[in-house]
Parts: sequence; structure tokens; C-alpha cells
Amino acid sequence: MDTRVAHGKDARVMEELKWVPSTVDVTRPSVARMYDYYLGGSHNFEADRAAAKQVEQIYPGIVQSAQANRSFLRRVVRHLVAEGVDQFLDLGSGIPTVGNVHEIAQQNNPSARVLYVDFEPVAVSHSNALLAENPNATALLADLRATSTVLAGVRETLDFSRPVGVLIIAALHFIPDSDNPYDTVAEYMSALPSGSYLAITHATWDSLTEEEGAEARKVAKIYSNSDNTLTVRTHAEVTRFFDGLELLEPGVVAVNDWRPDSYEDHTGIYGAVARKP
Repeated sequence: MDTRVAHGKDARVMEELKWVPSTVDVTRPSVARMYDYYLGGSHNFEADRAAAKQVEQIYPGIVQSAQANRSFLRRVVRHLVAEGVDQFLDLGSGIPTVGNVHEIAQQNNPSARVLYVDFEPVAVSHSNALLAENPNATALLADLRATSTVLAGVRETLDFSRPVGVLIIAALHFIPDSDNPYDTVAEYMSALPSGSYLAITHATWDSLTEEEGAEARKVAKIYSNSDNTLTVRTHAEVTRFFDGLELLEPGVVAVNDWRPDSYEDHTGIYGAVARKP
């Protein structure tokens, strides 16, 4: 082996690891870092890239789906800012990449406040490094399922006497039914005032052909080896997350069909936004 190549590779690995908390296992794929890879980010490791590439081989549209998901987020935040919302709680926010919530919101309202929440130490450490000079945005290390912990942190950053936009983007399909995701979402919304909003995107296998279903099960198996397994849900199951809220038009639809500003092919992701009456 050419030792110059080996040494060069070792140097790149060491440079990568400088920004990683010591508690992070970089040999186990992370869904947050895989998503970062799909979006063209640089905060991912060999294990993440290998798992992501396996998914790409089975489902070549995964990158397009990730980008469509991000496009939905952009449109939602802009809509909520236009509706007067200036506080956002991004649950399961993932690793910072282009088009973060605070960037979108603060373009039109520089005083908009954002709290990112994620259980991935890399995501939170990078978020806080990115936000070091932004007094109106910060990140909290917590699992969104730990509602009491998250809500305590939220109260230190956001004003619960005014509406909050809650964003749960591509996160709930990593929470199994056994962890009571419906109760978790309801608990967040019950703590917030009237006029608050909930935006969700969620993977689905609805409308898949038999062949596509077989491919989807292979993808789910890959995710089972990551830090979170995949739990896809039907249209009715996704709609249930909005019980007691007022769904905005056009309701629970493919993310591409939620108030699109450009044409995008359909993906297997539902998206919707609802208002707390």
C-alpha cells in the first residue's frame, strides 16, 4: 500500500473527528448523519455513508425525497412567519445544513426565535457552534420523547404566552408505536397557546406497488441497524397526529403537493400543517 495515501486518509479521519464529542460512536450509522449525507452535507462518517449508499442502491429516489422534505420545511416556515409566528420549536432537528429554520425565519423576521432539539450530540454541538453569534437561536440535547425535559428547556427560550410553530420533520417515523408518539405530540401541543401550529412530515408506504414494497422493506432493514428503526404509517395514521387541531389546506398530502412553489416528482412522504384553535 502507498503509505502516503494511507497517511492522507488517516489525516482526513482525524480532521473529521475533531468536531465529534467523545461519546459519539462513529462506527454505527446515525439517521441524522445519513440525512445530512442525502442533503449534500459534510457532517457524516464512513458508516453513515455506507448505510446511506445501501439505501440509495435500493431506492435511488432517497436524495430527491430528502430534498423535497427540506423544500416543504422552507415553505412551511415562510408561511408561518407570514402568519405572524415568530417562535419555532424544531423537534428532531438533525444536523445543521443549508436552509435551517432560523435562516428561513430570520430572513423575513430577524427577531424570530428558534429552539432546535435533537438527541444526536453531533447535531447539537454543531448547531450551537453555528449559532454562537445568533442570540435568537439555540439547540438543546434531548430526545423529543422526553417531553418534560424538552418543555422545561423550551420555557427558557420561548414565550409560551404567544403562538409557537412546532416542527417535527422526518422524525416521527423513527418512533415506534410502543413509545406512544401520538401522546408525545399531543403533550407538546397541549402545553402551547391557541394559535400555535404543528407541522409534520412522515414516511409512508401507501400506494406502493408490490415491487416497491419489497424495496421499501429492504430499506427499513438497513435502518434497523442504525440508531433508530423505521416505522412507516398510513395516511389515516399520520392524520391522527393532528387530532384536535385545524388542518390547513390541502390537508395531509405528499410533501410535493403542500402549497408547492415549483414542480417536484412525488415522494413517499406525507406532510401537513395544522393550527391549534
